Amino acid sequence: MKRFAVTVLIILSTAPSAIGRTPACAALDDRQRQVADEILGSEYLYDCCDDTISRCLEARPDNRLAVLVTDDVCRRVAAGETAPQIRRALSRRARSMVGGGAPAEVDLAAAPVFGRSDAPVTVVIYACARCPYCSKLVPALYEAVDDGPLHNDARLAFRVFPIRGHEGSTEAGLAFAAAAAMDRFWPFMLYAYRHFDEFTAGRQLQWAQTAGLDPDEFAARLEDPATREALVASKKEGLVNGVEETPTLLINGRRWVADLEIEEIESAVEEEAARVRGDLCGIE
Repeated sequence: MKRFAVTVLIILSTAPSAIGRTPACAALDDRQRQVADEILGSEYLYDCCDDTISRCLEARPDNRLAVLVTDDVCRRVAAGETAPQIRRALSRRARSMVGGGAPAEVDLAAAPVFGRSDAPVTVVIYACARCPYCSKLVPALYEAVDDGPLHNDARLAFRVFPIRGHEGSTEAGLAFAAAAAMDRFWPFMLYAYRHFDEFTAGRQLQWAQTAGLDPDEFAARLEDPATREALVASKKEGLVNGVEETPTLLINGRRWVADLEIEEIESAVEEEAARVRGDLCGIE
């Protein structure tokens, strides 16, 4: 029996695998590769193909969804996630990308939008100006859209959503809304998040000036009732769309309920862009 078990392990570790075709998978060691193979050989792809992920990729190497999901699995294996954790992550990704329900309605005319106007994917992020995780994720998404992997695929829209439990959220949210009214939202937001731990309400005027905003106009906008009305409207819209916490993302109107890691979001946006272009499942 022992001799048979050893033989089986040798066959498993040396058998050719479709996962070697993706960058994250090619970097796995033998033990990690076995974990990835087991997951990919038992989990079914949620779109494009009615078979396991690995069989879908074997049958159609140009199946973009199979490639993206395979790479995501291997990235998670390399990061030390367990098989149950990865299976749950795959389920959440599937619910986010092909779940039912009508897309949420967002007033993009009232939102600061960054990126190519012809991008196939619109990512809406509801964020509090005093949300610690937002201060990391939003700049990362901005960079991905600016000159990163999402440059051709996505545009980013920001909706301010103050969270009562975040100290200073109203004052900081008003500053974000004032900067948006001046068409200078993005430089101010990036500066504010970059100096997140230095926040005081009184320091925002100096931040605005450093970020290139006219300080007198900024101060006037902070006191303008229209600025508060815009902030309230943004919060109400979020509540209508089921937002309860920040950051909350919508990818082409669908609520993202999976992990808020930048790599996972980039992969999902690439998937959605391929879906919109019509080449997600391969080129016929």
